[in-house]
Formats: sequence, structure tokens, C-alpha cells
Amino acid sequence: MSPVCPAHLRGLRLPRRSVLFGGLAAGLLAGLALTKAAAAQTPEKVRIGYQRSSTLITVLKTNGTLEKALAPLGVEVSWHEFTSGLPLLEAVNVGSIDFSADVADTVPIFAQAAGARLVYVADEAPSPSAQAILVPAGSPIATLEQLKGKKIGVTKGAGSHYLLLAALAKAGLAIRDVTPAYLTPADARAAFVSGNLDAWVAWDPFLASTQSQSGARVLADGTGLASYKRYYLATEDFSKRGDKVLQVLFERLKATGDWVKANPGPAAETLAGLWGIDAATVEKANARRSYKVGAVTPAGLAEQQKIADTFFAEGVLPKKVDASDAATWKPATP
Repeated sequence: MSPVCPAHLRGLRLPRRSVLFGGLAAGLLAGLALTKAAAAQTPEKVRIGYQRSSTLITVLKTNGTLEKALAPLGVEVSWHEFTSGLPLLEAVNVGSIDFSADVADTVPIFAQAAGARLVYVADEAPSPSAQAILVPAGSPIATLEQLKGKKIGVTKGAGSHYLLLAALAKAGLAIRDVTPAYLTPADARAAFVSGNLDAWVAWDPFLASTQSQSGARVLADGTGLASYKRYYLATEDFSKRGDKVLQVLFERLKATGDWVKANPGPAAETLAGLWGIDAATVEKANARRSYKVGAVTPAGLAEQQKIADTFFAEGVLPKKVDASDAATWKPATP
């Protein structure tokens, strides 16, 4: 059939049913356009970055439940491992990944200072004893004051960095009173067990593993010094396009956290082989983490400002940071 030229219709009076059909067709086309637009908002893939200590994401990666939960949305998952939180959030900032597994509370502050447009998606309740300052088993160091002049391994920008500053301040010391060695967890552990560090500020599972294998002693943990919350973040763009994906991630993380705490033995067995740590040590590490996943609230970010002010005062941050400027994503079901 030849197409009808609009010019042929000029001056003609169309039957009422044609008008109705035209309106119906227009409505159907508009509906189809909206459907396509809505579909375009759901990404086809979510790129997830994580660390070795990202317990809940590691469990989800292993058991495949996240892929199953996202399958109805037609969303695939790709996994990307990082050595620590700062390079992980840097990857989020430049768009190399869409979603970051848990990072220590300090890390988003550095990202904000660098101008990153990140969105807080979820947090884990405080776990202050899951990070600590370790000294060798035979070390004469018995108090925080005795850290003066000592070489201390710490990962720059990690929660351990803030814990060190808070511990030194409690002892009347400053970072200039010690010799900080800014190292990745793996390098710091190697230096610590070989006797090249007087102390090391570590977090689980590195903390529990080193205690178990070397007999290292906890000089002080975060209790009363640093609450040690961990946060999950996403790119600003993904938080807008991938709302349904983030809802699934939030629900699966929350359920996985509940499972780990309710099933310490099986959870430790699952992680032991992946981490290369015996199950008993993993269980010890997991016992010190809350794994209670929840929505991020402005009130819940209060310590973030304290961290930002501390780092700025120490000259670690290049500029002041207002923690409340960060965007937060709100789940449909808390």
C-alpha cells in the first residue's frame, strides 16, 4: 500500500473513528516511548569494586545470589578488586566502576576533598574493635605514649589512618612525633612481621590473621577513639539511572549481613578459602564487625565531619570538607 501524503488530506473531513484511531495510535506510541525511556534508565551492567576485606560483597560474589536477584532486571555484574579504599573510590569517581563495596569512613572524605561526586548508598553500623594498633608479641611498647619516635605502618586515607591520629592525640602526641610508613595492607604486614615496623595499624581480616600467625598484641583498638563505620557508595550518574539495581544491592547486602552474623561458622568457612585464612581466624574477625547494613542518614554522617576536620588540621586534606554536602541515596524499604 502506498503511503498517504498529508497534502491529500487537506480539506477532507475525517470520520470520527479515524480521529479516535489516530488518538489511540498516538497514545500507544507515546506509551511505547515512555516504556523505552524507562527501560533505558536501568543499566545493562553494574560494575562493582571491592577490597579483600569487603566481606558481604565477597559472600555475594561467591554464592551468586546477586546475579540471580538482578537477572529479572536484565542486569549483569562485573567484579573488580582493589588493594584499598582510596584507589577504589578514585575508580568510582572517574567512572571506571559504578558501585563501591564498603570502604572505611575516612575514605569518602578524601574523595570529597578531591571533588568527587559520589553518593552514599548504605552503611554498616560501627565496629570499633575491628581495627587496632598492633605491636609485636615481644615489644616493650605498653602504652600509646611509648609510640613516640617509633615507625608505624598505616594505610593512608584508610580508617586506620584516622585511628592512628586519634590514638596519638589521646596520648598527647602528633603525627610528627612518630615516623609513619604509608603502606598497603599487604606491604605493611610483610614489613611488620619481618621486624621493620614498631607498630602497625590494621583492620580485619588482616588484623585477626596477623594476631593468629605472629602473636601480635593489640596496643589499642578503636573503642572510644574511632567508631569505624563502613560505607557503600555509587557514582552520581548510576544513582539516578540504576535506582532499581541499587535497591536490589541494598536488600541483598542487608540479608547477607544478617546471614553472616546468624551463621558465624558457615560464613567463616565460606570466606576462609577465599582469603587464605583459617576459618577460626575468620570467625574471630567477623565477630568484631557489626555487618548491620542500613540506610545512610544526615545524623549518621556526624562523625564524618569530625574525621574531615581532623585530617584538615593535620594537613592531610588539601581543603576543608563539609561532610553534609555529600548526596545520599534512599532505599524504598529501609
